[in-house]
Amino acid sequence: MSALTSYTCTLTPEQGAALEAHLRQADFELRDVPYARIAGQKPKVNVVLYQSGKLVVQGKETQEFVEFTLEPQILQQARLGYEAILNPELLLPRLGIDESGKGDFFGPLCIAGAYVNAAVIEAWKDAGIRDSKNISSDKRIAELAELIRDTPGCVCDVVVIGNPAYNRLYKTMRSVNAMLAWGHARVIENLLKQRARMNPLPVRAISDQFAQDKQTVEKALMELGREIELVQRHKAEADVAVAAASILARHAFVTQLGALGKKFGQEFPKGASAAVDQVAKAFFQQRGAAELAQVAKMHFRTALRAQGLPEPPKVEWRKKV
Repeated sequence: MSALTSYTCTLTPEQGAALEAHLRQADFELRDVPYARIAGQKPKVNVVLYQSGKLVVQGKETQEFVEFTLEPQILQQARLGYEAILNPELLLPRLGIDESGKGDFFGPLCIAGAYVNAAVIEAWKDAGIRDSKNISSDKRIAELAELIRDTPGCVCDVVVIGNPAYNRLYKTMRSVNAMLAWGHARVIENLLKQRARMNPLPVRAISDQFAQDKQTVEKALMELGREIELVQRHKAEADVAVAAASILARHAFVTQLGALGKKFGQEFPKGASAAVDQVAKAFFQQRGAAELAQVAKMHFRTALRAQGLPEPPKVEWRKKV
């Protein structure tokens, strides 16, 4: 087993104070990090304690720091290697759902889901399964997606909403969140139709909370989906099941975007930026609005700018009180 190079946990205020005192006394080079209470580094280990209490340790000597400093002096308990014992819910059989392509002008919207159990989670222990947004390499995404699909006991599903269908749905639903809710519900339903392959059966489904009202997804659930507990929370990608789903969704998005590029003989950039604006404008000038709708999400302001159409005034979002 390779040595640990990254570790995250949450400290109590008292533990945070103890860590801060240690870093100041143990010759750590202190540095400024946004939103950090304190951050220190040595040649082979970096330690950042955020205002929220979240602690991130990184570097070649992460394991040494955790085992010989953090656990005995700060946490005063052994956690490394005992996460599942300290938190048994980490091994519960469950579904994770996530999406990719929501913020990308070109390409489809992809929603994926993955079923995991204790054996699957153990198999992925050192595989690097994490939120796809933290993986910059498309090649690595492809490698991890293949690993996830090939893991015995893991059950997967991906729903791809291509641009023509996306644009039709948006005209009807008038809301990206409504489309996402339908996509999440569809994936949950598709996975639960494969229950015979799941041992043991999942106790819940976990997804990122993308809508302010949790009922947005709950109301979209289909027959089988209504029989399982749905947990929606912010930063759900911290859960390995959701992280796996995020990788599957991103791989589907990257694959479909590449296929569009081959079909139309050009490369379509990811995201929404000035570079995307330039490509969109050139594409529209060469091929027109009908073909732009085959490769892009037409409700984006990018589509209006590409066609030289006026943009509606931006509405300032205010949280309801």
